[in-house]
Amino acid sequence: MRAPVPQGWNKLWAGCPHPASFAMRLPHILPFNKAPLYFFTACTVNRRPLLACDPALQALRSMWQKSAQLDGWYVGRFVLMPDHVHFFAMPVAEAKPRGVWNKMWKSVTARRLAKELGIPPPVWQEDTFDHILRGVESYQAKWDYVRQNPVRAGHCARSEDWPWQGEINVLRFE
Repeated sequence: MRAPVPQGWNKLWAGCPHPASFAMRLPHILPFNKAPLYFFTACTVNRRPLLACDPALQALRSMWQKSAQLDGWYVGRFVLMPDHVHFFAMPVAEAKPRGVWNKMWKSVTARRLAKELGIPPPVWQEDTFDHILRGVESYQAKWDYVRQNPVRAGHCARSEDWPWQGEINVLRFE
């Protein structure tokens, strides 16, 4: 069943060749949960395989351990793949805005990784995928998917054998 067409819709789309074919996008809205739980994915530039190593693990872990106190973002579980990282994070009410925080941790870790790995910048793709999780079930399903990434990619036989993963803070829904 189709949703009703808002009043004035025809005037809004007047002159468009096929107004019904355009998907309407909702404006960016803030989550209504007091402490939303985000799922993030960040990739290296050109998908360079830089992250499945001790320097990357130490750089990201160190940055994210300080993040709660410095920026109001608590990072929970994470998995480093060679060319991308998946992680979960939750802000406090006074946290830096998500975009500002993303740029900050990428900038700090990029400088450290470029120096320690002897690679030219940039390290990270500019964009980061993020998604607000709706509840405990979606969090568990997403974590199950993420922790199996190294197995699906053929890097290890069991997810618990993958050394480039961890948990900094235990994140829970309120």
